[in-house]
Amino acid sequence: MLSSLTYPFTCASVRRLKVGERVLLSGRIYTGRDRLHKFLAEGGRAPVSLKNGAIYHCGPVVIREKGRWRVRAAGPTTSIREEPYMATIIKQHGLTVIIGKGGIGEATRQACRRYGCIYLHAVGGAAQVLADTVKNVNGVHFRDTFGPTEALWELEVVDFPCLVTMDARGRSLHATIAKRSEANI
Repeated sequence: MLSSLTYPFTCASVRRLKVGERVLLSGRIYTGRDRLHKFLAEGGRAPVSLKNGAIYHCGPVVIREKGRWRVRAAGPTTSIREEPYMATIIKQHGLTVIIGKGGIGEATRQACRRYGCIYLHAVGGAAQVLADTVKNVNGVHFRDTFGPTEALWELEVVDFPCLVTMDARGRSLHATIAKRSEANI
């Protein structure tokens, strides 16, 4: 099944999605990596509202071209690195969508179930294809503080392809695959 999800990503809209469902995401998403997640989880003030929003675990390659920012590559980074921070960020900021690569941990799964958030898997190795879905860079925050890779970039995307691998009911495709693999071994 293929679903569309458009910003703002309300709890009602994300709760209808199920593990294994393909999603085309459109609207505003924010990038964030280790330094931003640590900062937010430790009580740092977000420069934008993350309520009903999405954080994409990505350090995009962004260049300045003809007076505008342009995303040249936007591949996902490994999400498990953000596990120590995600549950706190979901709870404190009302985040409803996480986008990344690979699995993410139990605390995040529980927070997704409790607060109505989903984890979407973006395809690794497709940085340029994913960058093509970015139609505009609306802004950048913490560029001077964290550097361009770790900054919070505000991106406008259209039909960004993802797969639901952790839903708001607490189901995890990663856990299912791990159990099947253990059984086969």
